[in-house]
Amino acid sequence: MALETESVTRDKLSLADTEIDWARLDKTRFHVIGAVLFTVQQALIHPTAVVKTRMQVADSRLAHMPGMVVFKDILRNDGIPGVFRGFGTSAIGSLPGRVLALTSLEMSKDMMLKYTQGLNMPETTRIGVANGVAGMFSSLISSLYFVPLEVICQRLIVQGLPGATFYIDPFDVARKVIKAEGFCGLYRGFGLTALTNSPAVALWWGVYGAAQRIIWRSLGYRDDSEKKPSHMEMMAVQATAGMVAGACSSVITTPIDTVKTRLQVIDDYGVARPSVLKTTKILLKEDGWWGFYRGFGPRFLNMSLYGTTMIVTYELIKRLSIKHI
Repeated sequence: MALETESVTRDKLSLADTEIDWARLDKTRFHVIGAVLFTVQQALIHPTAVVKTRMQVADSRLAHMPGMVVFKDILRNDGIPGVFRGFGTSAIGSLPGRVLALTSLEMSKDMMLKYTQGLNMPETTRIGVANGVAGMFSSLISSLYFVPLEVICQRLIVQGLPGATFYIDPFDVARKVIKAEGFCGLYRGFGLTALTNSPAVALWWGVYGAAQRIIWRSLGYRDDSEKKPSHMEMMAVQATAGMVAGACSSVITTPIDTVKTRLQVIDDYGVARPSVLKTTKILLKEDGWWGFYRGFGPRFLNMSLYGTTMIVTYELIKRLSIKHI
């Protein structure tokens, strides 16, 4: 019986290496490797963001086309550069924001895990809550940087559509927006972003943390074993949990994302400054309630791919950045 118990214990693998906290990371290496790998990951999924944005902002003809048809239409009219519009601005501009987002995420997650350590709750729930709160805090902080960048990138992406303003470069976008609306113009949709993205990001990280834990448990892995899962096993579990989190988030957040994107980009709603209410009314008038799910297919694909590639990249960066003592 003792030998049988010992054999079972040996077969259950450790989860220690799948949860790397902030204190174990070499911060410089973490941000340098992160800048390179996240830029590659961003390049892979940027075309889906371009298609999604075009469908959300364009007239009804384009908005009701399948995402693949829109993608082919962009390729036919603008070539490869068309599906990468705004990528350079987004990739370079995201570097400082990513440092801010990742630092705030890891520090707040570390604090939440320590704070909830003595609470009487299941471990899966505790990790889900800690991830969710950390994600929400990180989203609130990083929105201060990313919303102006998003406004600029979205306007570059929709160039070529009827009624869209022509811009020479990202700085030209910023100059024209500030000239027309003041500095607040760069923060169009900030309130909507803060009120909606933060819970959405909290949901994403919460689902990811809980899903990963559930998958490990269902596979028979435990914390108290000396053996470690292989890198391929870790990647497979983390990718699956990321895909589940991305899919859940896209279903819930697409309507708000559609309103926010149109609010940030469209200027011809009349003499008054665009507002959430006015944008919502126009969208309802054009397409009814289904209009809020414009671009859902590309966004679902984008969020699922983003969830999978982002979390695999993110966890790889953390493993490569562990301090060597």
